[in-house]
This record gives sequence, C-alpha cells and structure tokens, in this order.
Amino acid sequence: MNGGGRKNLPVCLLMKVEDKRSYYKPKNGSRSDGSGNRGISSVKSVPKWSDVVTPSNVSHKPAPPVGFAKASSPVGNLRCDGAPASVGPRLVFGAVSGNSNIGVGHPSEELEEQTRRLSEERDVISESSKLDNLGEKKDQASQEKTKINGGFDIFKTAPVFQLKAPLHLKNREKRRENTLSGGPNIKVLRPGMLHLRHYISVADQVRILQTCRNLGLQGPRGFYQPYGKLNRLMMILGKNWDHQKNMYVDVNPFDGLKPLPIPAEFRKFSDQAIRDSHDHLRKQSVMDVESTLPPLTPDICVVNFYSKSSRLGVHQDKNESKESLRKGLPVVSISIGDSAEFVYGDQGDVDKLEKVVLESGDILIFGGWSRLVFHGVTTIKPDTAPKVLLEETNLRPGRINLTFRQFQ
Repeated sequence: MNGGGRKNLPVCLLMKVEDKRSYYKPKNGSRSDGSGNRGISSVKSVPKWSDVVTPSNVSHKPAPPVGFAKASSPVGNLRCDGAPASVGPRLVFGAVSGNSNIGVGHPSEELEEQTRRLSEERDVISESSKLDNLGEKKDQASQEKTKINGGFDIFKTAPVFQLKAPLHLKNREKRRENTLSGGPNIKVLRPGMLHLRHYISVADQVRILQTCRNLGLQGPRGFYQPYGKLNRLMMILGKNWDHQKNMYVDVNPFDGLKPLPIPAEFRKFSDQAIRDSHDHLRKQSVMDVESTLPPLTPDICVVNFYSKSSRLGVHQDKNESKESLRKGLPVVSISIGDSAEFVYGDQGDVDKLEKVVLESGDILIFGGWSRLVFHGVTTIKPDTAPKVLLEETNLRPGRINLTFRQFQ
C-alpha cells in the first residue's frame, strides 16, 4: 500500500472484523507518489463505540447513528480523519479522497441533540420526583406532629396542584340548589327512616368541614384513632366516650378533660332536617307524625372520618340511655365527601339487607320503629366527592360522617 499509484485512495472507512473494533491512525508523512495524501501506518485499538460517544453524565448507551456503516475490504477496519493521536476519535461518514477534508467531523448533531434531550428529560423527571417526595414528607411530618399533639388533620396540608372545578360542575351545583329551594328531596325508606338527598349545599358543606378541621386539631379532644381502627378517625362533641366501659360520660376518665361543645351551626342542620321530615310525613297523610319520627334535641355529635378503604360493620346504635332508646329518639346522619354504600335492615346478615347510596350533602334519619335498625357501610366509593368541595377544602380522600343523638 505504500507505493500505490491511485490518487483516490479511500482513507476513511469503518469495518467490523471478527467482532473487534479498531481504527487506523493516519501517518503524518506524505505518500511516496508525491500526491500529498496521507497514508495509513498502523492499527490502534480504541474503546468501544458506546464508551466513546456516551457522555459521562448519561446512563444510557445509544446505538451507532445511521450512516455509520460496515464495509467489506481486505485492509480490515480502518478510520482516518487526519487528527493527531492526542485528539479523541471522531465519527467519519463516507470516504475522503485527494486533499479533501469532506467527511471529517464530530458525532452527528442528531445524536448529540437526542442525548441532550434525554438528559434534560431525566433531570426534569428527577426534579419532579423530588418535589413529590418533598410534599409527601411534609404531609407525613405534619401528620406526625398532629399525632403528638393529640389531633389529626382531615385536610391535606402539603401543597397540592389541583385543577379547578369545571364551570359546568359549578353550574350544576347552582341548579341543584335552585331545585332545593322548591323543597327538599325526601324519600321514606321504611317507617321512621328517611333519606334527604342533596340536602346540604356545597357552601354549607365547606363550612362544616372547616369547623370539623378546627375542632379536630384541638389536642386530645380532637380527632383520634380508635383502638384497632387504622382507617378511621373519631371525635365526639357534647360527651366523652369511655372505651373501657363502652359508654358516654361527661368527663374523660383518663385525662379529666371535658368534651368540646356541639357548634350551634351544626345543630341547625339537625333541627331543620327533623322539621322538613315532619312536613313531608304530613304530606304523606301520616296520622301521628311525632310517634313515627320523634323530635330530637341532640346532646351528642359523633364525627367520624372514613378513609376510602374503610368499612363499617353491621351494628345497632344502642349506647344511648334506655329512656332515649325506648322513646325511639332518632339519629340524624350527615354525609360529606365520597359517596358510601349504606346497608340497613331488621337483622345482622349483610346479604339480606337493603342498600342505599349516601352522597355528599345527604342526610339520613332513623328513629321511632326504625331506631334500632341494623346498619353499616360496605363501600366507600373513591373519587366521588364533588370537585367544587375538594377545590375549596382540600379534603383528604374519604368520607366525613356526623351523627347527632340524644343521650337522655
């Protein structure tokens, strides 16, 4: 090859021989034919392709770009770009002939651009993951702090990026409230048991939740986790609950604290629901309305927060006084947040019970002949809370339930 007579000698080809990669280093001297074209002197081993073109800060190893082709030649794998040995290997496409420098250059711009984009995307994903983890850690830290102080926060405390409720949902809520202005939507499920659908407006639900949150953070008298109830938080207003004796008491036997009072704005919903139910029964030609559904002056309000995975086993509410139970003084239950599948009936077999879905803003009342009805919650339906409500309160996924009772 040193005495070649061709002027157009290909001096830059890449070929694969026996699955090994090697390159020819150009010789700095001129060829013997006096053409000035640089010759090829020896074979130098170089790193693998992926080690050469992959930046140190990129974890992936791209495939060779299009155009980096194999060629068949008896001279083996060769590469010649005229660069000194101190300069790292560069990609060359095609062949160079004569004194031309065509084909000499760095890795393809497309490959560099792709590598840069992948690196940027990886950095963005990494930063996003860091922000998510930071938000979760802040939320967990806040929860741990409230646990220590004796309360739980039913709102998400970490910043949450949430889309605003669409306009059609807000308009739907306004139409629903306008419909309610013509009278509540009440259905009698059985004697003494009534379902008031969408009875409480979203605006009032927001105020109820904000009040529950403020009360729930007030130390040991606020929300606490009942023993063995990992998916449930409880707060009792008006009375305390003695877990050892399973009964309502005025003073907490463990810390001597008196209970938080029932807010006046809570009572008005219970009172109005009883009055509207009586009016509905009169329209249904019920003869003795107050015997069917006795009046209620609540002195207990049990507030429960159920996570989306919570259940409430079938049971009877019979922890009030014997006189209260004998009179059939009703229980008024308010639902806010995710919808719940509520079951009820005359026996404890869940398969033989009837079902009704309680949505956010619904009120359920059972008293009189239905005061000791068996009931429970089989399912919390996730992501069913009104979007407007979540936008205004940042309520955690789940359901808030307020039940009003009269002990005496």
